Amino acid sequence: MSKYLKVATALVLLGSPAFADGFGLGRVALPEEIAAWDLDVSPDGTGLPPGSGDVLTGEEVFADKCAVCHGDFAEGVDNWPKLAGGWDTLADDDPLKTVGSYWPYLSTSWDYINRSMPFGDAQSLTADEVYAIVAYILYSNDLVDEDFVLSDETFTAFEMPNQDGFIIDDRIETEYSQWVREPCMENCKDSVEVTMRAMVLDVTPQEEVEASAPVAAAAPAPAVAEAVQVVALDPALIEQGEKVFRKCKACHQIGDGAKNRSGPILTGILGSPAGVVEGFRYSKALMEMAEDGLVWDEESLHAFLARPKSFMKGTKMTFAGLRSEDDLDAITAYLASFAE
Repeated sequence: MSKYLKVATALVLLGSPAFADGFGLGRVALPEEIAAWDLDVSPDGTGLPPGSGDVLTGEEVFADKCAVCHGDFAEGVDNWPKLAGGWDTLADDDPLKTVGSYWPYLSTSWDYINRSMPFGDAQSLTADEVYAIVAYILYSNDLVDEDFVLSDETFTAFEMPNQDGFIIDDRIETEYSQWVREPCMENCKDSVEVTMRAMVLDVTPQEEVEASAPVAAAAPAPAVAEAVQVVALDPALIEQGEKVFRKCKACHQIGDGAKNRSGPILTGILGSPAGVVEGFRYSKALMEMAEDGLVWDEESLHAFLARPKSFMKGTKMTFAGLRSEDDLDAITAYLASFAE
């Protein structure tokens, strides 16, 4: 037996229940832990939980949970994916692959929404809400009428338009021997040249400017200080704002131990000058507004968070904005509760 096989065998044995108990390694997974992990839904409906949802309910949930990225009618916002349309584009050089035009099985949409959406708050939807959202997406693709109800009992009866547009991948059996060979490790090409730049693919980062050293901020004007104090005194509003912040926490951290991520930390932002978080590289657009005296008071925060790209043309923030005034008030209160 080779030494590698011996090591592999030892690892397998150590992972078995008997050895795990003996060496104190791991434990048997609890039923609820398995249930939380085992979320996948198959095309034949295996894994679907009981529940149902209609198009009109789905429209309301979609507007509240999904439209900020995907648009009110699933048409997509900025670079966020379009979920509707494209049914006649699959033969084009640049096809629009949406739920309605491309996906062969409805389970793909249900499983992904249930597992990963909404962005920043994954697995917060109930089963009924997921059924309703999927029903509304089908409606947005003109595949069902407005009185359509999707449930675990009717799920498998619905066939997607492109169900026959896919074939079984049998390349392992039919082609594998033709294109598998020893890999080339050196001098594999006579010459190497750049044939396309990332800018063409719209993924080149915008020009960024090093943030200047943090500047000691002057005390906020009385009106701003008073506004901060007012929103900070409403615990219910702060609690609501914490829920709204779930849409932000994929990119931002706040509070003790917060670190810069793709967005800067937000601790102490209310009443602070823009562009002063140490160690974060801001966009050129933000630094220009910072040099012009932008201060993140309640008014400017509301304007920015409602429509980031309109307020600050060239911002790196991809978030489409908060639609509700209540959400804007709540997020402002939550941010105000984290003073430096």
